[in-house]
Parts: sequence; structure tokens; C-alpha cells
Amino acid sequence: MSDFPGVLAPLAQALTERGYSDLTPVQEAVIGLQPEGADALVSAQTGSGKTVAFGLALAPTLLRDAETFEQAALPLALAIAPTRELALQVKRELEWLYAKTGAVVVSCVGGMDMRSEKRALERGAHIVVGTPGRLRDHIMRRSLDMSELRAVVLDEADEMLDLGFREDLEFILGSAPAERRTLMFSATVSRPIAELAKSYQRDAVRLATTSERTQHVDIEYRALTVAQADRENAIINVLRYYEAPNALVFCSTRAAVNHLTARFNNRGFSVVAMSGELSQNERTHALQAMRDGRARVCIATDVAARGIDLPGLELVIHADLPTNRETLLHRSGRTGRAGRKGVSVLIVPQSARKRVERLLGSANVSATWARPPSADEVLARDNERILQDPVFTEAVTEDEAPFVSELLAKHGAEAIAAAYVRTFRARNSAPEDLLDIAVTGAPAPSDRKERREEFSESVWISLSVGRKHGAEPRWLIPMLCKAGKLSKSDIGQIKLQQEDSLVQLEAHAANRFLDQLGNRTLERGITVQAIDGVPDLGSGGKGAFDKPRGPKKPFHRGQGAKPEGGSWAKPGAKKPFGDKKPWAKKDKPGADKTFAKKPKRPRGE
Repeated sequence: MSDFPGVLAPLAQALTERGYSDLTPVQEAVIGLQPEGADALVSAQTGSGKTVAFGLALAPTLLRDAETFEQAALPLALAIAPTRELALQVKRELEWLYAKTGAVVVSCVGGMDMRSEKRALERGAHIVVGTPGRLRDHIMRRSLDMSELRAVVLDEADEMLDLGFREDLEFILGSAPAERRTLMFSATVSRPIAELAKSYQRDAVRLATTSERTQHVDIEYRALTVAQADRENAIINVLRYYEAPNALVFCSTRAAVNHLTARFNNRGFSVVAMSGELSQNERTHALQAMRDGRARVCIATDVAARGIDLPGLELVIHADLPTNRETLLHRSGRTGRAGRKGVSVLIVPQSARKRVERLLGSANVSATWARPPSADEVLARDNERILQDPVFTEAVTEDEAPFVSELLAKHGAEAIAAAYVRTFRARNSAPEDLLDIAVTGAPAPSDRKERREEFSESVWISLSVGRKHGAEPRWLIPMLCKAGKLSKSDIGQIKLQQEDSLVQLEAHAANRFLDQLGNRTLERGITVQAIDGVPDLGSGGKGAFDKPRGPKKPFHRGQGAKPEGGSWAKPGAKKPFGDKKPWAKKDKPGADKTFAKKPKRPRGE
């Protein structure tokens, strides 16, 4: 068709019906390959349309001069993908693209019933899509006959090598006919990828598409600086602020996925999990819940999310920071696809700012640094959503009119509006009140010095938790700041005692704190009591910020170091070794030399 020059008619018709008006750069590049039918090594980013690209590129090789396939028999093409989700996504894409050609597309992926796959292969297939391990199993069991194969595609080859599939790939490619076409797609062309291409491709054309250089232009990056203790609360506020139809939250471990899934479920979010410990059936149902709107938040590990394509995905949140540029770009590339806008949010603890700046620089990504949305900002967005709700623009129907009049007469417009606002807010999780930190991600200037200095006026409070309960300033301070809307500079000395802890607060801050606290109870059931005057700090307390620095006691094993009496033991204590030193035995003649000290090696050896 004229709309897509160079594309076979049945595929061009499928593209038109699918809503395509133009091809992406990678798609145009592969259908214009010269010489025609050549092998290709293509670097293209996730979301650039590469599945459709290699489907278009394979068509002349598979169909030749025909527009439809003959009856399915032995497979003509093999597409290999790193994960089950990506392989099944590739299968779906090829099915609609080749629908008018009569193509039979069969999947062979780990986690599915191998007997069902074997029967499907026996019935015949034109294209087989699978994961490396499962494809190798079928080849070894002789259920996958590749003798008629005309083309092999490696999708996300770099990821397959990273996941340890090199040996499987070499086995599969080595088992395929020598006279075949090989297309390799990779986000980056590293040395291992180049070596693999050299070994299994013939005079491959190297394509670096323009989408590789202009990637992620539809993604807005935001780096939100948070206190370490506020990471999860910040994620909750981000989800509430954007209220995206679909959001993807990335974690680094399965344990982190399970933890966040449980917490967000408790907070009323419709959430599903994606991790390696889930069965294929569970993962399929999780994705379907995201697609049909039963769930809006997917919490996943990197490997589990490989190849996920969610049409309404507008928000990606990096709960755990990516470790390299490839992971950052891959995660973020789940959104901002096919011309849609997306937001990629990095949750950055204060101590990680420099590392994230280097990461963004290496990925050539510019991010806006800011604080996470505050509770007030989230509620303000809720108010905007209420005012823009299309329910207010719809005319009152004849069926509704009598009851509307009755409501107005009985309750009045103000009460009805208030009821609507309460109902709207009750459907959503309440936003979190976050700790106040500098956007730069660093403590406020001279913060520690201010805490050590005396306040002009201060108030002391007592907390019902002490050293015997494991009290530590590192969690007491965030708890106090969160409960009483304090900043760190409002807190002076902290004295940890055995049964309780004494905390000095700046006078005005203390008044705010006690008013805010109300029932004088903190988290974990800790009670707060105001103290009149300055408490007796004596020697029983341990200062958090003003530890005494006396002269160090000498500690030498040699002479002059022992206290009077020649022993370090307490007076009257029993000596564990009597009058002998524990190492004396090895110096006796004929003693066992097993534990004898080896002579020191002279320096320089």
C-alpha cells in the first residue's frame, strides 16, 4: 500500500487497521536494508517499535513472492526473547501484524506446559517465539525441528547475555541451518554482543537508529530528595499526586516487592506484584489486572518487568535506585511510548544524590530536582480533580430531577457539596506528612553545630523509651520531627537513660510540638511528658551530640600499661588461665607448634 512503501500489502493493511500513520525510525531502517535480505545488528531502545520492525523485515524472507502462507508445517522463523513476558508480547504483536497472511505463531516459554507446546509444534507453525532455555529443551527433545528455518531473530540480545543465556543462544544458533538470515536487536552493542554477531552473522549491516539518539524525549524525569526514613511515604505521595491510570514501581529484590505490595494494599491502593517467585499464571493474571483496570499499581523487580507493555502506563517510580544507565533507561522506557507522555521519578535518599547525578549524566538524562509532593500539594491536586470531574457537566436527567430537588430541599447545596468532597476523599489513601529537608539532599547548613549550641530558651521533654528498649537518636529524631512537625535544628541535646530519654527542644518549637501531639503519644506507644526546668543530667545519661572527650587511657600490652598488681582483671576476679599466660604453652620445648606464631615477613618481600 502506498501509505507504507516497501511493506508487503497484507502487513501494510494490518498497520493501517491498527492505527499506524507513520513508521518509526527503526522500522523504516530495517525495511530499507541493503542488500535486501541481509543480516543486521540493530541498536534500538525499548519502546522504539522494534517488534513490528523485525516483523516487517522478516516478511519478504518468509513469504517471498506470496501474500499468504501455505499450510503450517515446520517453522520458517524463530524469535528469541529473554523473558516469558517479552516472548508472549512478541507473539501477540506478530499475530496481529501477520493476521492477514494466515500465519500460525506458536510460543515456547518457561513456566508453560511443555506438552501443550509440543502438540502445537506437531500441528505446525510458521513462526516460533520463545525463551532460550525452553527452546533449547525442545531442540534436545526433538520436538522443535529447525531444518526449514529461514530466519532467526534475537530480541534484546544484551539482556539475554546479562541473564546468562549465552550458552543456550550458541546452542540454538549452532543448531539452526547455516543458510539462514539472522537479525539481532540490542539496546547497546557491547563487546560480547559484537562477538556473538561476528560468530553467527554473515556480513551483518550495522544500524544505529535515530531513536537511539533521541530516546525518551517524551519522558519527564524527576529526582525527589527524601530522608531515608521517608522513602515509602514519598512513594505514596507521588502515586497520590499523579493518580496515573497505570504506574510501575521498581524494586531491587523480591523481598522489597513483597513488602511494598503488602503496605500499599493496606493503604487502599489496587496493586499487583511481579517477581521471579510468582508462577507464569500469576504473572499473566497480574498483567491482565493492570490492562483491564482492576489494578493501577504494579510493583516489580527488573527481570520480572522485562518486556512489560502497558498501554496506559504514565508513571514509573524507582523505589530502589537503578545501578547503571541501562537499567535506568530500560525502567523509564516502560512509559513515554508511542508518542505518549510519561513521568519517571527517582526516590533519592539524601546520601545518594551525588551517585544519582553521575547516573543521570552517564545516561545523558536531565532531571528536575525537587522535594516529593507534600500532603497539602496532594490534597490541592485532589481539589483540582474534583472541580474538573465531568460529572458536573452532565445535565440532570428526568429520572434524577425529583430526587435532586428533594436533596436540595432537605440538606441544601453546601451540605451536599461537603458530602461529595468527603466521599471523594474517602476513596483515596490519605497522603503522608513528610519530613522537611533541603532540596539539595544535604542537611541544613551548620545543622549539627546548631544542635550542639545552647538555645536561648528551651524546654525539656521525657520519652518513655530508654537504652534498655534500644532507643537511638537515629530513629528518635525522625519520629519527633514527623509527629510534631519539627526540623532537626529545633532539637538540641538528647540524653539516653536506662528507662527513658530526655530531649531538649527550642521553646517555640516545643509549644508547637506539644500542641500538635495532642494525646502526648508517639509511635510504638511511646509517651511524652514535659519537664519543668532543666533536668538533672548527671552521669546516668548518654548525650547524643555532646559526648565527653576526655584523655584516652593508655593501652599497651607491654610494661607500664597494667594497673598496679600486674593484672587487667577486676579485684578478686578468678583468673581464667591461673598464673600462666594463655600463649605460654607454645614456647615450651617440645610443645605442639600448631598455634605458634609465624615469623614476621620482612618488609619489602
